[in-house]
Amino acid sequence: MELFYTLPEHIELSERTLAIDGDEFHHLVRVLRKKEGDQIRVTDGNGLRCEVRISAVDKTSLRGEILNYASMDRPNTEVAVALSLLKAPQRFELFLEKATELGVSSIIPMMTSRTIFQPSGEKVQGKLNRWRTIMLSAARQSKRYYLPKLDVPISFKKALELQGYDLRLIPYEGSEAPPNVQFSGKKTLFLIGGEGGFTSGEVQAAEAKGFSPVSLGKTILRAETAGLFAVAYVRSQLLEEDSAEWF
Repeated sequence: MELFYTLPEHIELSERTLAIDGDEFHHLVRVLRKKEGDQIRVTDGNGLRCEVRISAVDKTSLRGEILNYASMDRPNTEVAVALSLLKAPQRFELFLEKATELGVSSIIPMMTSRTIFQPSGEKVQGKLNRWRTIMLSAARQSKRYYLPKLDVPISFKKALELQGYDLRLIPYEGSEAPPNVQFSGKKTLFLIGGEGGFTSGEVQAAEAKGFSPVSLGKTILRAETAGLFAVAYVRSQLLEEDSAEWF
């Protein structure tokens, strides 16, 4: 059964009802032709799973009766990626889509000294809306009950101050050390540079803040490829350990 999303404030568990509007409504009614009486599965993106029967459909939204619901456990392993904004927007959007499918927990757009594309304030909200739509579509396809968090773009300096992680890694072509660590049950943050990578000064600043430089192999990867590799590397380790969560 396909999974659909609605905002937490659109769910009334005490009344056993919920509403769906926006892009999800369009996909359900205009694309999939769902109608009154059909059953669907809905989540709020925060772990709630609802089995729902559509009770009413109007021009811009639908209402549903919650038949039953459950709270899904949050994965114990989390991986966040702070990725430099890229000159070609389609490459950054490819990362958003595929990283969401692979199970990324948080994506932090970042601006480094070599970042070419730096959106002005009035353009940021439009970008965030488009990025969230891309991530929502990928999360629906991969049936995720927890949506990845998407932060507003921040500077490299602010990225170095991010806390709450057990592991903080900065892949860097000058490093020869593979990420020989155990990710299971931990929160990991990867810093990924953009076109041209990080400067030596940025790597030194990251090390001074407790980040560990690591190598992702001898070949030079594009930024979006490096970000995807990082998420896939964590996922593959969980698979090798026969983890039940796979985040």
